[in-house]
Amino acid sequence: MSENRERILKLQEKMQELNIDMYLVPTADFHQSEYVGDYFKARKWLSGFSGSAGTLLVTDDQAYLWTDGRYFIQAAKELEDTGVTLMKMREPGVPTVDEFLEMNLVKGSCLACDGRVISVSQGKAYKKMMEDKEGRFYCQEDLLDGIWNDRPELSKEPAYLVDIKYVGTSREEKIEMVRRAMKKYEADVHILSSLDDIAWLLNIRGNDIIYNPVVLSYVIVKADEVIFYVQDGVVSDEIKNELEKAGVVLRPYFAIYEEVKTLAKDSKILLDEGVVNYTLFENLPEEVTTVNAMNPTKPAKAMKNAVEMENERIAHIKDARAMCRFIYWLKKTVPEGTVDEYNAAEKSREFREEDKDCLDLSFETICAYGSNAAMCHYAPSKEDCAKVESKGFFLIDSGGQYWQGTTDITRTIAVGPLSEEEKKHFTLVLKGNIRLAMAKFPYGVGGAHLDILARGALWDAGLDFNHGTGHGVGYLLNVHEGPQNINWNSGIRPGGMIPLEEGVLISDEPGLYLEGKYGIRCENLLMCKKAEKNDYAQFMNFEVVTLVPFEREAIIPELLGETELKWLNEYHKHVYEVVEPLLENKEEKEWLKEATAEIK
Repeated sequence: MSENRERILKLQEKMQELNIDMYLVPTADFHQSEYVGDYFKARKWLSGFSGSAGTLLVTDDQAYLWTDGRYFIQAAKELEDTGVTLMKMREPGVPTVDEFLEMNLVKGSCLACDGRVISVSQGKAYKKMMEDKEGRFYCQEDLLDGIWNDRPELSKEPAYLVDIKYVGTSREEKIEMVRRAMKKYEADVHILSSLDDIAWLLNIRGNDIIYNPVVLSYVIVKADEVIFYVQDGVVSDEIKNELEKAGVVLRPYFAIYEEVKTLAKDSKILLDEGVVNYTLFENLPEEVTTVNAMNPTKPAKAMKNAVEMENERIAHIKDARAMCRFIYWLKKTVPEGTVDEYNAAEKSREFREEDKDCLDLSFETICAYGSNAAMCHYAPSKEDCAKVESKGFFLIDSGGQYWQGTTDITRTIAVGPLSEEEKKHFTLVLKGNIRLAMAKFPYGVGGAHLDILARGALWDAGLDFNHGTGHGVGYLLNVHEGPQNINWNSGIRPGGMIPLEEGVLISDEPGLYLEGKYGIRCENLLMCKKAEKNDYAQFMNFEVVTLVPFEREAIIPELLGETELKWLNEYHKHVYEVVEPLLENKEEKEWLKEATAEIK
């Protein structure tokens, strides 16, 4: 019996003791973070599935794992011999988690989870579901506490401040902006629990989640004070003094759960029910009024100011140097037979870390050769990785955290001869990337309206990819940032209908994945900017801030339109002019000259 099956059996035994019929284990921490620290990786510990997104549901005799199209192939491999059934989200005939619960929970049954790892909106929905079934919703206990004996401790890495020369706006100004937003809702209290919002508001960063420079914390904003709930030892005296100048006082991390119980009964509290956890909400006095609205920090954080925009350009130049050096190294070294996916990923890290302003990677590097690239979020390990041979495609999706901002880039690289099919598919993907980068549109347009530009060439060929085309990117923060995105399916990703504002940094990453063969993705980051304003509208367009050549060997020029080819040649010319002076030796410079040469 596998280790994971044994762990699930122990959980089922505890469920029986407490008369629980189903137990939910989402991928979440107490803050609804996309990526979570080791303490919160309960779903991975139980099921064995290591992807960043998924929900585990354990019944009295079964277990089910829901994940999206990015992870179908990976999940199928990792769930072998665990007894866990893979539920492929949004595939025909596969119910959602909620649909499955509705269909299978009988009258008088009990659904349970840790109320701290679900949002208010989820908690309310589950509570109503169980009331309708005359059953119980039990959310007062983390059942893994008595099972996961070697569970890691909560992370409590030291926090650090970000200078205003990097972020452009002081914490005092940001706090005042939040208070103005509170007045619009006539709220006198604002509960903020999303970690990137807190980091942005206080101009503070940390390392409590790998690659995401955030601090495990909560914030309550009032008219006359800001309360920062954080673990002991995380904030130095120096930082504490700086925060106090802005009216920020410190309290212990878990103290918020008791202190919200003491809020005045006539309080009007602004919170985002999609983010604040259900236990925290349930601890509020029954008499208070709550206003459910997006955190005012969220759209403000997404719209980079002039200082941040300029710094992002600098960060991407730094990143371009590292990536160009990496691609040259890869092409030169693969024929020697010494390159595998893992050491390639480590080499890309080395090139980035040569820059003194690089603090970390922005996510786990996706380094995939051949068929492994068909798993679009595949990440190699030292023990399990493929050797890179002198043929076909190598895909690397990577990024860095710099003082000047966050980067995210994907390049699909030819490491040897390519088939005509590979070239055709690469060109169609690149065509979509270029079309989106060239977009010009009236203000008010959201990413959902633009997605056809990135997918159109693939759709024309009867092809598609099973992930979003674009996500917002933070400033020295989370590589995935809302509220905006580029995805035609606004039912799944509602942020696609939010207007793209000036200063928004967003990815442009169409792809194509053929299981057992290869994967292709071309990703640049785009900065949304104002174009001309006339009688018709305020028009918007994009500035491409990523500066790394696309694979010329994989391009079929005839499949690109005249304007697309012109754009590509101008882009490559710009890449060469900016990056060439930064390269270290003659060989790298010669490679870049060839890689950016005009395509006719």
